[in-house]
Amino acid sequence: MSAEPQSDYAALSDLDLAARVAARDRQAVRIITTRNNQRLFRAAWSVLRNRAEAEDAVQSAYLKGFASIGGFTGASSLSTWLTRIVINEALGKRRAEKRRRARLDPDSVVHLDEYRSAMMRGSTGSGTPEQTLARQEIRRMIEGAVSHLPDIYRLVFVLRDVEGLSVEETSHVLGVVPATVKTRLSRARRMLREALAPTLETSLKGSFPFAGADCEAMTRRVLEAFDSSA
Repeated sequence: MSAEPQSDYAALSDLDLAARVAARDRQAVRIITTRNNQRLFRAAWSVLRNRAEAEDAVQSAYLKGFASIGGFTGASSLSTWLTRIVINEALGKRRAEKRRRARLDPDSVVHLDEYRSAMMRGSTGSGTPEQTLARQEIRRMIEGAVSHLPDIYRLVFVLRDVEGLSVEETSHVLGVVPATVKTRLSRARRMLREALAPTLETSLKGSFPFAGADCEAMTRRVLEAFDSSA
């Protein structure tokens, strides 16, 4: 029997996809990973703040999830179910790293990772090199500020404001009541505003420059319009 078209798989319910993964269907695995890679990476990054470690956590979470997917009941979406697994995996990796550091230097104070890996490395979009550079700088500032949020606020912020999970979905993923999700998100947003305001204000003064070829082209267009209006 020939494999079903990908479009047929895309129409399957979460329970059907889970059942196919349990039956070792590689196409179902492909559909699930394609749909969830970005969300799971961001969730893992929000805990580990290291790109390579986050990628490892996502891979491990997929393998653990697929190994136990026969127990998926559909009480939540498959994406939410996997997100909870990857967060637990990332938290486990972070605890293990702290224990390792403590063994290597028991007199040291174990502190959070110092990495500045980008949370997202998507397309920079179109525009002039100056505009692209400005966007990249602003994104780095935002990512750096998010990286400095306390753990409980950073994770809620990424799930809600970056990944777009609902309050209820985030509540289910984190195992906290919806009111706690709302409170943590509010505090995260306030901390980000306070952290970004002075730096962003200074940076924006030099952002999106309008000089060189852009300036010349604008001058030419204005002059042409002026001449034609005479």
